[in-house]
Amino acid sequence: MKKLLVLGAGTAGTMMVNKLSRRLDPAAWSITVVDQDPIHYYQPGFLFIPFGIYKPQEVQRPKAEFLPPNANFVQSGIDVIEPDQKRVRLTTGQHLKYDILIIATGTQIRPSETEGLMGDGWQRNTFDFYTVQGASALAKTLRHWEGGRLVLNVAEMPIKCPVAPLEFLFLADWQFHEWGIRDKVELVYATPLDGAFTKPRAAALLGDLLESKNIRVETNFDIGEVDGEKRKIKSFGGVEIDYDLFVTIPTNMGDDAMERSGMGDELNYVPTDKHTLRALNHEDVFVIGDATNLPSSKAGSVAHFEAEVLTENILRQIEGQALLPAFDGHANCFIESGFGKGLLIDFNYETEPLPGKFPLPGVGPFSLLAESRMNHWGKMMFRWVYWNQLIRGVELPLEAQMLMAGKKAA
Repeated sequence: MKKLLVLGAGTAGTMMVNKLSRRLDPAAWSITVVDQDPIHYYQPGFLFIPFGIYKPQEVQRPKAEFLPPNANFVQSGIDVIEPDQKRVRLTTGQHLKYDILIIATGTQIRPSETEGLMGDGWQRNTFDFYTVQGASALAKTLRHWEGGRLVLNVAEMPIKCPVAPLEFLFLADWQFHEWGIRDKVELVYATPLDGAFTKPRAAALLGDLLESKNIRVETNFDIGEVDGEKRKIKSFGGVEIDYDLFVTIPTNMGDDAMERSGMGDELNYVPTDKHTLRALNHEDVFVIGDATNLPSSKAGSVAHFEAEVLTENILRQIEGQALLPAFDGHANCFIESGFGKGLLIDFNYETEPLPGKFPLPGVGPFSLLAESRMNHWGKMMFRWVYWNQLIRGVELPLEAQMLMAGKKAA
């Protein structure tokens, strides 16, 4: 019997296991998925925890609940991948052989990569919200916070869900108004990029959004050090920003097993063909989701569109057919903008976000690059879609490739 091995049971890995379990002959193929964490997290929900909109228990469920009965779930860490022997050694010492390997090990925050970030202020006046623990600790602090300067900093790119830092600030602006302390709060966004919105068309249409919400932007800020005692962050260029409350999106990196296996780049992301999703240097290895080094967003929608392409390419690989270069970098993201409204962007490798309607041309119901209450509800309803359809591998009425219908290109 041939063996399909999936490393990682997060969004991307769970989708692939569910999709392939329906397409592969169970008499010919066994499916094994490996993950060291038994809990599946709805990571888009982390954003809402600091403001009390979601509770931690609402964004987590057992991973086994979403895996098909014909898949073998092995709870273990990954020690090293040995592609020359077509096997994976687990941290338990067990070896798993494979005929086809899917790497879906995601990305994690690495606060230790920034000097001083995990010093005396960590989890006291310095927090992340990219983990359920960090988001929950920040919620407890915000519940009693009386105001001051809140600085949000992105350490370096790429990061998981690139729009989440902006969403956090928009929600903070809204919630501080609701709590009656907005006039006592200064919001500062310190980014290593040269603008809050890096796509020209989006910047032209949305550039005044932060200004209208009185959110100060510090661009080209490459953080070098956090001084927790003096409550300030320092860039490599010598710029200093004081804070009362510091919210960090630390360096994101792929799984350390990629480094140990000699399969990752400097951030432990696996070099991947950006159209077929096969690992560049290994014929029987495929990569999906945040584990890739692709120039696409590290977001759940991207993993969904990748899964549609990768499922077909794995079946073609099994049948000895040429892989289809069908993934175009498609990403689709709701952006919470506060006060019960949201934005929606849709783009790919070649085409930046454009205005228009989605998914039905001219009808919507969602508006692209424009604030609307419907976009907000689209974001909030997505949690149900995620738990009940997306990660279960249910076919959704969305094309894997970006469509230009309904968009205004000029």
